[in-house]
Amino acid sequence: MEIAEAVKSSRLPGFYKLSLAERVAMVAEWAELCDAEAAVLAGDGLQPAQADLMIENALGTYALPLGVAANFLINGRDYLIPMAVEEPSVLAAVSHSAKLIRAGGGFTAEASEPVMIGQIQLLDVGDGSAADMAAAALALDTHRDELLALADACSPSIVRRGGGARGIEVRPFSDTPVGPMLIIHLLYDTRDAMGANAINTAVETIAPRVAEITGGRTNLRILSNLTDRRTATARGRIPAAELTLPDIPGDEVARLVAEANAFAVVDPYRAATHNKGIMNGIDAVCIATGNDWRAIEAGAHAYAARDGRYRALTDWYVDDHGDLCGEMTLPMAVGIVGGATKVHPTAQVAMKILGVESAGELAAVMACVGLAQNLAAIKALATHGIQKGHMRLHARQIALAAGATDGQVQAIADRLVAEGNIRVERAKELIRN
Repeated sequence: MEIAEAVKSSRLPGFYKLSLAERVAMVAEWAELCDAEAAVLAGDGLQPAQADLMIENALGTYALPLGVAANFLINGRDYLIPMAVEEPSVLAAVSHSAKLIRAGGGFTAEASEPVMIGQIQLLDVGDGSAADMAAAALALDTHRDELLALADACSPSIVRRGGGARGIEVRPFSDTPVGPMLIIHLLYDTRDAMGANAINTAVETIAPRVAEITGGRTNLRILSNLTDRRTATARGRIPAAELTLPDIPGDEVARLVAEANAFAVVDPYRAATHNKGIMNGIDAVCIATGNDWRAIEAGAHAYAARDGRYRALTDWYVDDHGDLCGEMTLPMAVGIVGGATKVHPTAQVAMKILGVESAGELAAVMACVGLAQNLAAIKALATHGIQKGHMRLHARQIALAAGATDGQVQAIADRLVAEGNIRVERAKELIRN
């Protein structure tokens, strides 16, 4: 079915009011899903037999709610963002933030080249003196082309696509609990793959030659998840008028958000929660698309502390026109080929909905989701507090936990919100009555 251009907008007013079946039908039309792909969204996702082939000791599957975030306009293109998450308010909040940023022209985003870092730990280099360490580093530099060629031979398919080994770097550590060591970094462009297997194979392959060249002994050979050569950047601007609340002028909301961000820049206790809000969005897209959310988490938090102090990943400020502007850069090693992205049926459908054509595009989109999710959190915190909206959406989970049936859930939730008493005990009373 050919989709009219007007339908391809990610602005979906009233989407949340539709039934589950109506939402699936609308997204299926938007993303041109076939019947089998739409059925995956309706519940025909990963089957136990497939799970048994993916991991050891499989028992079955564990499902998470899958939804789409709307309103995303990134580099002039509309996206529906598939997100797998169990927490209420995430999808509503990120969609609202995307709508605000859309009013300022949408997001701009880019990703660096997909260069990963593989590490080789080298010990017992001569007597461990500075001179012996320097001599080993020089020897490695002399054999640089040979080592890069060995690494390239490990993944000819990546090399054919324009990727492969890009460089060798050496980092000396003279004072460690086990004595001096050299850490060799292999820089490797993995193209559209996340690249863990490729980089791990490459460093394991070149490690014996590294030992021969230096006369040292290699120990660990493994990628680093601090992928600071492989980053994504997202930016957005919100006109102050768009931030106006019934009781707070828009320019004041902009100032309050900037002040909240400054708190997270200077205080690591606040920064941890601030950055967790960013990852609420990014992790959900990672999971939906079959990417490694644990690797992304590790890289993001390490990057936040890269100068020796843990701080906010974002920068929100008020510009000369009084508008609120935000920017964020973080490591983003994700892939669109390999791993669960090509094995998990729901991940495959999520990737089709997203419609990205490269790992760099996916990384840029995910950075925009993180920036929008962060805006939603700190805007709520800086104005009416986080609980007002969150608990309203959480009320349905409270009703379910109290034992409400499908037909009772919304009515019980509405009553809990109206009373301002969103507790399981009260929900049980309402059910009994």
